[in-house]
Amino acid sequence: MMPRDPGRPLLLLLAAVMSTHIMDFMILMPLGPQLMRDLGLGPGKFSGLVAAYTLSAGVVGLVGAPFIDRFDRRPLLLFAYAGFTAGTLACALAHTHAALLAARILCGAFGGLSGTLVMAVVGDVVPPERRASGMGVVMGAFSFAAALGVPSGLWLAHRFVWETPFVLLAALSAMMWVAIFMRMPSVRGHLDRGQRQDFRAFLGLLADANAGRALLFMTTMVFGHFAIIPFLSPYLVANVGIREEHVSLVFLVGGVCSVLTTGLVGRIADQHGRHRTFYGLALVAMVVTLLLSSLGPAPLWQVLSLAGLFFIFASGRFIPAQAIMSLAVAPAHRGAFMSLNSGARDLAAGCSSAFGGLIIGKTASGQIQNYHWLGWMAVGCALLSMGFASRVRSVETPSKTAVPH
Repeated sequence: MMPRDPGRPLLLLLAAVMSTHIMDFMILMPLGPQLMRDLGLGPGKFSGLVAAYTLSAGVVGLVGAPFIDRFDRRPLLLFAYAGFTAGTLACALAHTHAALLAARILCGAFGGLSGTLVMAVVGDVVPPERRASGMGVVMGAFSFAAALGVPSGLWLAHRFVWETPFVLLAALSAMMWVAIFMRMPSVRGHLDRGQRQDFRAFLGLLADANAGRALLFMTTMVFGHFAIIPFLSPYLVANVGIREEHVSLVFLVGGVCSVLTTGLVGRIADQHGRHRTFYGLALVAMVVTLLLSSLGPAPLWQVLSLAGLFFIFASGRFIPAQAIMSLAVAPAHRGAFMSLNSGARDLAAGCSSAFGGLIIGKTASGQIQNYHWLGWMAVGCALLSMGFASRVRSVETPSKTAVPH
């Protein structure tokens, strides 16, 4: 059985696993012009490649939810991460739209399952009073992927060929698989508690009102967040006047700011309350979102400043939010709940991007229209998420053992 005090090395290993999954998801979007040119893709086919990853992860999360808590986390993570590594390598070997689409579906399915398991393990091994700090360490992977992964991947793709980032990411993932195999202990505390892991238990989870409120909480927040993200780069280039080669700076500066603050956010949430920290971050994020989505022509320093604030507050609120989620159900059902959460979150992100595409348009001069309405939609969703968060209660009590940091 996994010891209750896993230490920082395990959290860093899980963060590294998560960073490869996030990097694989993020790197495709800025490669759009190169992929469309080299593979002869139209905008519709390219958007299908982007959506395939998220939708595949969402479907697998929902389908796998009734079964994920029946197994030791370690072998299941090894299986899922092996599939993700194979899918990433398949992306590098794909030379047609159909082959790349199949590879992206494979990556999404196994990558989404890997991400779900990582979050479940953090919930299993980190005591409630340290949960936000543990989530902050692992979710720093998002910031790392944005700060280093995406700009590096873009540089490699433009310096060599678009397949290069996927080759290197597959090699890195293979090394990470070996690290998981050698360093990660068994995680089966959810099985040792003696609770039944059958379909009736899963149906009971679906009927749990607290779990339902937690899912609505995360879904509304993700829906608003992903109304802004997919169209941010085109808006900054077409409306704000940022040069295309400077778009990577937005991710670099935002990611670095987030990397430097994720640990602090986690500690604040543990010391002053997860809900209170979430509300504070969400309120500031609303202001930054409105400023960013209504920005006219502006100098680069102003754009980078707003991007840094957006990553700190809009992305940072996911740290206390994820901690709130992990405490919303009993430990024996955490994997199933995280799988449901992952599926709902990914589907919400895909639907939000599609809905946003119906709202925005282009002028004859190429500028993006109605992007500010996406900002207001994000604010409305944030307010709803705050309302749902206030009704999510913790079902775990603090323990005497804490994870060292």
